[in-house]
Amino acid sequence: MATNPQQLNDDQAGLSAADEAGLFERPISLERPPEPRIPFVFSSPHSGRVYTEAFVRASNLDAMTLRRSEDSFIEEVFGGVVALGAPLLHARFPRAYLDANREPYELDPAMFADPLPPHVNTRSLRVAGGLGTIARVVADSTEIYRAPLSYADAERRIRLLYMPFHEALRDLLEEARRRFGCALLIDCHSMPSVGAPNEDDRGGNRPDIVLGDRYGTSCASKITEEAERLLRRLGYRVARNNPYAGGFNTEHYGRPQAGFHALQIEINRALYMNETRLERGQGLARLKADMTAFVEGLAGLDWSGFAGGARHAAQ
Repeated sequence: MATNPQQLNDDQAGLSAADEAGLFERPISLERPPEPRIPFVFSSPHSGRVYTEAFVRASNLDAMTLRRSEDSFIEEVFGGVVALGAPLLHARFPRAYLDANREPYELDPAMFADPLPPHVNTRSLRVAGGLGTIARVVADSTEIYRAPLSYADAERRIRLLYMPFHEALRDLLEEARRRFGCALLIDCHSMPSVGAPNEDDRGGNRPDIVLGDRYGTSCASKITEEAERLLRRLGYRVARNNPYAGGFNTEHYGRPQAGFHALQIEINRALYMNETRLERGQGLARLKADMTAFVEGLAGLDWSGFAGGARHAAQ
């Protein structure tokens, strides 16, 4: 399927184009170190920017507006972690097409031409806000689609995009726990520098970094405390759990009692990119260096104390 350069222009929109077959054949990118050296797994579920022609044609929106939901370039910000000995998993599909930081079946029935099966969660707060597994709106609450979707389309996206992402993430965490006795998922995101009109902090300037540990339930408090200390020492303004406490992935994979810890990190986009043009900024190189230093410092903790009840079973 040929792409329309007026719809998907890499130079102007900063995104990649592919036909559906290409995206569904390779929905994720996984960068592995030659030898794992630290019990960390890095995940970027929202930085994908492969937009298919069919998706753009089905949308009311131009490519730049669709991209407002991206965590643009966040996989580059954390690119240095692979050399430290940790894997980095990131989605190639865009968040506006499928959100891998949701339950597998959080869907809005109003988006579909046919009835949804009973196992679908139609009542979550995320669905109510238009931001389910298949989003109804982009970040500024603008409707995405021209016409209702078929459930078969949603099922295909979930089966061929969502499931491979989570299978890979689950395997990486299990590998880390078997090797090190525990595993830490760092779920990597970016946030607008100012709260949106539909958010609790609307109009307010945001801190540089927000750490989310689901209010202390997804990660050992000592890990979160050390992460905050290291980031502050690097000169960043840090908040915890406000306005973001962690999404589905943080909550689902964070089981400290079993040796699995999950910490979400949200980075202010003004630090490293032009938020209007969605272009890399001069601050990206420094931020990448700082995030690499942050991870190196966090790896210095004594991780033997974070195995939980899973330690002996994993050995």
